[in-house]
Amino acid sequence: WPRPHVPLEPIGLDNKCSVYPLTFDKNENMAAKKKSVAMHTNYLSACSFTNSDMQILTASGDGTCALWDVESGQLLQSFHGHGADVLCLDLAPSETGNTFVSGGCDKKAMVWDMRSGQCVQAFETHESDINSVRYYPSGDAFASGSDDATCRLYDLRADREVAIYSKESIIFGASSVDFSLSGRLLFAGYNDYTINVWDVLKGSRVSILFGHENRVSTLRVSPDGTAFCSGSWDHTLRVRSSRPAWAIW
Repeated sequence: WPRPHVPLEPIGLDNKCSVYPLTFDKNENMAAKKKSVAMHTNYLSACSFTNSDMQILTASGDGTCALWDVESGQLLQSFHGHGADVLCLDLAPSETGNTFVSGGCDKKAMVWDMRSGQCVQAFETHESDINSVRYYPSGDAFASGSDDATCRLYDLRADREVAIYSKESIIFGASSVDFSLSGRLLFAGYNDYTINVWDVLKGSRVSILFGHENRVSTLRVSPDGTAFCSGSWDHTLRVRSSRPAWAIW
């Protein structure tokens, strides 16, 4: 669910982040409208517009994150601290917030100050790559999903891990996580083609969703919280109601 006035920002293995306008004439050449904004020295794994829409955060296999000016393509700030590929990032939900969290192949989740470029908090309790990170709606915590087959919740005020979401029967990695609008539920996509829904407070699984025929690579709850969309290696997107969680499309 992109914001309607915001351009798209494709990323990929060419080490670039390119911006495309969402509004254009059907007779126009889409490729001619493409604008390369960011350039890393290895593949780009994630990106996100900041709250100004004129800056983009990127994460890369070169082990860094970076903040870029959309108009000029200028590098505004770089973030060094991960010891391996950075796979994911998420911007703090507050419109005045200046922090983001990243996760990577070094098993670390790191919280960064965008103004100083410094890491302000780091967590290393996962046992394998961190594939996804997502802030809790209040911004006081974040969740992570990892190849160690667990999702975890970190309280930023307490500066520690406060919950682990796992079951012995879950042996495949978690590829993507997102919270319900209230923060009570955590949706997690897995490499075994399923989506598990966790009760954030109780730490228990409340539902398991089937339907995809290959690994679930991404999922996102809609801004109004009524539905979520999952994307899979089976080449499909599926939209489901988040209350209760069954497929509607």
